Amino acid sequence: MAEDKIELEVVTPGKLLLSESADMVVVPGGEGDFGVLPGHAPMLAGVRPGTIDIYEGDKVVNSVFVESGIAEISGERCTILAEEAFVVADLDPAAAQERLSQARAAQSADKEHTDGKDTQDVLVAEAMVVAAENRR
Repeated sequence: MAEDKIELEVVTPGKLLLSESADMVVVPGGEGDFGVLPGHAPMLAGVRPGTIDIYEGDKVVNSVFVESGIAEISGERCTILAEEAFVVADLDPAAAQERLSQARAAQSADKEHTDGKDTQDVLVAEAMVVAAENRR
Protein backbone atom coordinates (compact mmCIF):
# COMPACT_ATOMS: atom_id res chain seq x y z
CA MET A 1 0.00 0.00 0.00
CA ALA A 2 1.24 3.47 -0.82
CA GLU A 3 1.66 5.77 2.15
CA ASP A 4 -0.57 8.40 0.56
CA LYS A 5 -3.57 6.06 0.27
CA ILE A 6 -6.19 4.78 2.69
CA GLU A 7 -7.30 1.16 2.40
CA LEU A 8 -11.09 0.84 2.40
CA GLU A 9 -13.01 -2.34 3.13
CA VAL A 10 -16.79 -2.58 3.20
CA VAL A 11 -17.92 -5.81 4.84
CA THR A 12 -21.45 -7.19 5.26
CA PRO A 13 -22.38 -10.32 7.21
CA GLY A 14 -22.47 -12.24 3.93
CA LYS A 15 -19.38 -10.99 2.08
CA LEU A 16 -16.55 -8.57 1.55
CA LEU A 17 -18.30 -6.11 -0.77
CA LEU A 18 -15.35 -3.86 -1.54
CA SER A 19 -11.62 -3.65 -0.87
CA GLU A 20 -9.64 -0.87 -2.54
CA SER A 21 -7.22 1.99 -2.01
CA ALA A 22 -8.32 5.62 -2.14
CA ASP A 23 -6.99 9.10 -1.63
CA MET A 24 -9.94 9.90 0.65
CA VAL A 25 -13.14 8.26 1.84
CA VAL A 26 -16.20 10.21 3.01
CA VAL A 27 -18.43 8.23 5.39
CA PRO A 28 -22.01 9.06 6.46
CA GLY A 29 -21.38 9.05 10.21
CA GLY A 30 -24.03 9.07 12.88
CA GLU A 31 -23.12 12.65 13.80
CA GLY A 32 -22.56 13.81 10.21
CA ASP A 33 -20.34 12.98 7.26
CA PHE A 34 -16.63 12.68 7.96
CA GLY A 35 -13.60 12.32 5.73
CA VAL A 36 -10.87 9.75 6.20
CA LEU A 37 -7.38 10.50 4.87
CA PRO A 38 -4.14 8.57 5.30
CA GLY A 39 -2.80 9.13 8.82
CA HIS A 40 -6.28 9.60 10.34
CA ALA A 41 -6.45 9.22 14.10
CA PRO A 42 -7.89 5.86 15.22
CA MET A 43 -11.61 5.96 15.94
CA LEU A 44 -14.87 4.04 15.94
CA ALA A 45 -18.03 5.68 14.63
CA GLY A 46 -21.60 4.74 13.92
CA VAL A 47 -22.67 4.81 10.28
CA ARG A 48 -26.13 6.08 9.31
CA PRO A 49 -27.98 5.25 6.08
CA GLY A 50 -26.22 6.98 3.20
CA THR A 51 -23.44 6.88 0.65
CA ILE A 52 -19.74 6.27 1.19
CA ASP A 53 -17.86 8.25 -1.45
CA ILE A 54 -14.43 7.02 -2.57
CA TYR A 55 -12.08 9.66 -3.96
CA GLU A 56 -9.10 9.60 -6.29
CA GLY A 57 -7.73 13.11 -6.32
CA ASP A 58 -10.70 15.46 -6.15
CA LYS A 59 -13.11 13.13 -7.98
CA VAL A 60 -15.50 10.53 -6.62
CA VAL A 61 -14.62 7.31 -8.43
CA ASN A 62 -16.96 4.92 -6.63
CA SER A 63 -19.84 5.06 -4.15
CA VAL A 64 -21.32 2.48 -1.82
CA PHE A 65 -24.74 2.73 -0.16
CA VAL A 66 -24.86 1.48 3.43
CA GLU A 67 -27.98 0.97 5.53
CA SER A 68 -26.15 1.27 8.86
CA GLY A 69 -23.11 -0.06 10.60
CA ILE A 70 -19.83 0.74 12.31
CA ALA A 71 -16.71 2.40 10.90
CA GLU A 72 -13.33 1.44 12.32
CA ILE A 73 -10.60 3.87 11.29
CA SER A 74 -6.83 3.65 11.73
CA GLY A 75 -4.02 5.61 10.13
CA GLU A 76 -3.94 3.40 7.07
CA ARG A 77 -7.34 1.65 6.97
CA CYS A 78 -11.07 2.39 7.02
CA THR A 79 -13.22 -0.68 7.61
CA ILE A 80 -17.00 -0.38 7.39
CA LEU A 81 -18.95 -3.21 9.00
CA ALA A 82 -22.39 -2.76 7.45
CA GLU A 83 -25.68 -4.54 7.98
CA GLU A 84 -26.38 -4.12 4.25
CA ALA A 85 -24.38 -2.41 1.54
CA PHE A 86 -24.66 -2.04 -2.22
CA VAL A 87 -22.49 -0.47 -4.91
CA VAL A 88 -24.47 2.64 -5.86
CA ALA A 89 -24.06 1.99 -9.60
CA ASP A 90 -26.03 -1.25 -9.07
CA LEU A 91 -29.02 0.44 -7.39
CA ASP A 92 -32.26 0.52 -9.36
CA PRO A 93 -34.01 3.89 -8.87
CA ALA A 94 -37.45 2.35 -9.45
CA ALA A 95 -36.81 -0.40 -6.87
CA ALA A 96 -35.53 2.18 -4.37
CA GLN A 97 -38.67 4.29 -4.89
CA GLU A 98 -40.86 1.19 -4.42
CA ARG A 99 -39.03 0.38 -1.19
CA LEU A 100 -39.71 3.93 0.02
CA SER A 101 -43.41 3.63 -0.87
CA GLN A 102 -43.67 0.36 1.06
CA ALA A 103 -41.82 1.80 4.07
CA ARG A 104 -44.09 4.84 4.17
CA ALA A 105 -47.17 2.61 3.87
CA ALA A 106 -45.95 0.49 6.79
CA GLN A 107 -45.31 3.64 8.82
CA SER A 108 -48.81 4.94 8.09
CA ALA A 109 -50.33 1.60 9.09
CA ASP A 110 -48.56 1.64 12.47
CA LYS A 111 -50.12 4.75 13.98
CA GLU A 112 -48.54 4.20 17.37
CA HIS A 113 -45.04 3.37 16.07
CA THR A 114 -44.77 0.78 18.79
CA ASP A 115 -41.43 -0.67 17.71
CA GLY A 116 -39.91 2.31 15.88
CA LYS A 117 -38.66 -0.01 13.12
CA ASP A 118 -40.93 1.57 10.55
CA THR A 119 -39.27 4.95 11.07
CA GLN A 120 -35.80 3.47 10.47
CA ASP A 121 -37.09 1.69 7.35
CA VAL A 122 -38.29 5.04 5.97
CA LEU A 123 -34.93 6.70 6.73
CA VAL A 124 -33.04 3.90 4.96
CA ALA A 125 -35.39 3.95 1.96
CA GLU A 126 -35.17 7.75 1.65
CA ALA A 127 -31.36 7.59 1.68
CA MET A 128 -31.44 4.78 -0.89
CA VAL A 129 -33.65 6.84 -3.23
CA VAL A 130 -31.21 9.77 -3.02
CA ALA A 131 -28.26 7.44 -3.69
CA ALA A 132 -29.99 5.78 -6.65
CA GLU A 133 -30.97 9.12 -8.18
CA ASN A 134 -27.41 10.46 -7.83
CA ARG A 135 -25.60 7.28 -8.89
CA ARG A 136 -22.48 7.61 -10.95
